[in-house]
Amino acid sequence: MKEHVLHILDQALQSWQAPAVPQDIPQGDMPGDKVWIGPQSIEKAQVAFRAVLPHLREALVQNPAGKAVVAVTGGSGVMKTCVSALLTYYLNQLGVGAFTLSGDNYPRRYPELNDAERVRIFRLGGTRGLVEAGVYTKERAALLKDLQLADLDSDPQQCEEHPWLAPYQQAGREALTQYLGTANEQEYDKIQQVLGQFKAGQEKIWLKRMGRDDTALWFEEKDFSQISVVVLEWTHGNSGLFQGVDVPVLLASTPAETREYRLSRGRDANADTAFITMVIQLEQGKIEARAPYAQVIVSKSCEVLTLEEYQRRMAEGR
Repeated sequence: MKEHVLHILDQALQSWQAPAVPQDIPQGDMPGDKVWIGPQSIEKAQVAFRAVLPHLREALVQNPAGKAVVAVTGGSGVMKTCVSALLTYYLNQLGVGAFTLSGDNYPRRYPELNDAERVRIFRLGGTRGLVEAGVYTKERAALLKDLQLADLDSDPQQCEEHPWLAPYQQAGREALTQYLGTANEQEYDKIQQVLGQFKAGQEKIWLKRMGRDDTALWFEEKDFSQISVVVLEWTHGNSGLFQGVDVPVLLASTPAETREYRLSRGRDANADTAFITMVIQLEQGKIEARAPYAQVIVSKSCEVLTLEEYQRRMAEGR
């Protein structure tokens, strides 16, 4: 099968033409996820696919079992799900078996509980920061509680009226950075195990499924015997905290663009809060720091970028 797949990719490298995309193409394996495949996501996926092909071929050559993993990464709401689904669709249409694996099945806590843990870490770290800065008082503790109840304690604008809040927010951000996207939040060991089994040629692999509440957790056995490429769709796919990814693809977006994407997607009710905005900014910093390790970078305007071009656009888009 390996030689056949390489032959297909050699032909695609020379003359690939994007097929028509029906509305009902298979998407990721994240329970409940549904996205609309629109013209921009199709254009972005076509650009990414052409750029990925030579890297993918090389990865398949290097793997004895003829298996490879492409990771589609980027900020929240940056079309990772759409582009991943399309890359998988394009490969399958060529005759190369592909499967989309969602990394969002591998956090340690389901979304609502993880959101609560993020808030807890931020607020505990922030309160400790007030104490260490020597500005914690009984009166300010009462004011802080009111701000927390109103979900305004992470809002930088509140520092204008409450200057003592600045060390709270700074310390909270630092504490939260130590949690976001780390092994404390994500089961990197488990997804590394899955990718390792796949690349070793194991045919049947148990995959974790996690929904959006504490009862939506189960496992499904997937047959990978005819699958040559796994497309891993995940914000943390280029984090460097696990092994198994061969071709990291970064879908670039500035923090402002990421927030716009997230709001337009409408998947989370609290997408427009100060706290979520802060989380996106912190995640963006981690994504940017790992950009040098991406093999393909695609902009919002569907251009393949060099690392230098990407870094310049990020600086201009702050």
